[in-house]
Amino acid sequence: MELRRRHVAAAAVAAGESLKIQKLAAAGDSSIIPLYLTNAVFFGLFFSVAYFLLHRWREKIRTSTPLHVITASESAAIGLLVASAVYLIRFFGIGPSRASSDDDLSDEEIIAKDDGRTPGPCPSAVVDPPEETAVVPSPVPAKVLIRNDSDSLSTEDEEIIQAVVSGSLPSYSLESKLGDCGRAAAVRREAVQRLTGRSLEGLPVGGFDYESILGQCCEMPIGFVQIPVGVAGPLLLDGREYTVPMATTEGCLVASTNRGCKAIYASGGATSVLMKDGMTRAPVVRFATAKRAAQLKFYLEDPLNFDSLAVVFNKSSRFARLQNIQPAIAGKNLYIRFRCSTGDAMGMNMVSKGVQNVLDFLQSDFPDMEVIGISGNFCSDKKAAAVNWIEGRGKSVVCEAIIKEDVIEKVLKTSVEALVELNTLKNLTGSAIAGALGGFNAHASNIVSAIYIATGQDPAQNVESSHCITMMEPVNNGKDLHISVTMPSIEVGTVGGGTQLASQSACLNLLGVKGASEETPGANARLLAAIVAGSVLAGELSLMSAIAAGQLVKSHMKFNRSSRSIPNVVS
Repeated sequence: MELRRRHVAAAAVAAGESLKIQKLAAAGDSSIIPLYLTNAVFFGLFFSVAYFLLHRWREKIRTSTPLHVITASESAAIGLLVASAVYLIRFFGIGPSRASSDDDLSDEEIIAKDDGRTPGPCPSAVVDPPEETAVVPSPVPAKVLIRNDSDSLSTEDEEIIQAVVSGSLPSYSLESKLGDCGRAAAVRREAVQRLTGRSLEGLPVGGFDYESILGQCCEMPIGFVQIPVGVAGPLLLDGREYTVPMATTEGCLVASTNRGCKAIYASGGATSVLMKDGMTRAPVVRFATAKRAAQLKFYLEDPLNFDSLAVVFNKSSRFARLQNIQPAIAGKNLYIRFRCSTGDAMGMNMVSKGVQNVLDFLQSDFPDMEVIGISGNFCSDKKAAAVNWIEGRGKSVVCEAIIKEDVIEKVLKTSVEALVELNTLKNLTGSAIAGALGGFNAHASNIVSAIYIATGQDPAQNVESSHCITMMEPVNNGKDLHISVTMPSIEVGTVGGGTQLASQSACLNLLGVKGASEETPGANARLLAAIVAGSVLAGELSLMSAIAAGQLVKSHMKFNRSSRSIPNVVS
């Protein structure tokens, strides 16, 4: 019986070399590896690779990693598994027999004849890869050009890239040197790839208006990140309907908020009240003695001095209006918390300019005052702080709704009693045990972050903007549910920052709050804050209902896991 053997190299199957070995074996060459040794190698290879793949797939299942995501080592293992399986099958005589005339065929003809299958995910296990295609991926050399097929770099661009890589041209100066922000981003991206030796394939660079971010949103851009935007609603708030855009990568979030909006709508809508509207900034100043610091504290607290300080402060902007000053002393250091209205802007820059004007004014009466920093963290910005939870920062909003009993049963699939009990034990008692600061809610941060990213707000201010206490009480003899969210520090704006970018501007336009209000300064920003609170109300209602009904895990397994079958997801 004629026998052909295939030899497997350490990294991959070398089909051409194996055919040469087979021909030599048929010719009776005595230098070929003994049959028993070849069999032992393939048997060991088959079972070791199979064990490796089973172990890797078990780890993927345990860590919820998609099985179709294959690493380089797994690809090589699959190739070796297929090759060893083919050898063992042929060794035991399974499959069609070959005519002796096969020995007269070329390597390519034998490969084509042996492999009559439709090419699968790893055809390199059976067919020789093209010479220019590597079987095992290798790190990209730092000097190798890496770019998408759609990219095109001119000779001039190539020279600029070389200058950036060598360090003779600063990367941050590309916009001013080239006069084209889009071209500067593409050149910088290529330079980064060469310097790091890592590909940025998958990070888009074309199709974005880089002129719109120059000098105000992002420095040294190399592309932009795509985040999907979903819509929840309509949210019926204060008698008006709003379709709420939410930018997120978390499954279930938009669907859950949308269900909450449905329940609120079916129950007659929600109502909001704006309690405060004022951005804060708190510089820290120092004196030689605590007595001298206290003198400034008393000066600032004197109502007779407020008007003159307000005039100086308000010169910074036609929208800035000083509301109050709250000083706090720590030894010889004084922290001064200024609060002012800022129109439709979020207002951090506006209040900072006003504070600087006041500090310059105070320097004449207190020449020994040393300004340590324009911000002393008594503001407090982008940090969880009790001062924001108690005094408020930005917009302070409370939003409420009464959800009818039949809506709770049919839409939310739970009961009033279950929701009230869960809210008490989870949002109130549980958060108190955890020592939460402004975190007496289920997931207010989820909704705030998604709306902030979609509408161009500062995502870092989600920290204090998500301060929220959710309250639930039975009303109407226990038949209906009164739910409310109190959010003392929602920091939003409809002008400035990221709100002027095209995508974010479109989302603001969808809500009807794009730009500055022509009729009443600050009206658009206040309305946006109310919409944020109303959306949080919807999100809290839906998530709490899912937990009370035991649906949380089931819904996340359905909507928060990757699936290629659209009908399965929809069903």
